[in-house]
Amino acid sequence: MNLNLRAAILSNVSGHDAQQLEATIDDALQKGEEKMLPGLGVFFEMLWKESDESEKQEILGTLEQGLKQSNQ
Repeated sequence: MNLNLRAAILSNVSGHDAQQLEATIDDALQKGEEKMLPGLGVFFEMLWKESDESEKQEILGTLEQGLKQSNQ
């Protein structure tokens, strides 16, 4: 079976508006299920590819701060 997970995830959210995407992300985070991680990863990949260098630096700074807080 040849499954393109990335394409399946994108197909599932195709046509969603910002409010629907936020609800999807919030739901994934609240449930905390491992099976949701690939979808969040695809969202992050899209965010990263669409970001300019200053936005990428902001994302990296946010991630760095989050990691520091999670290690306390």
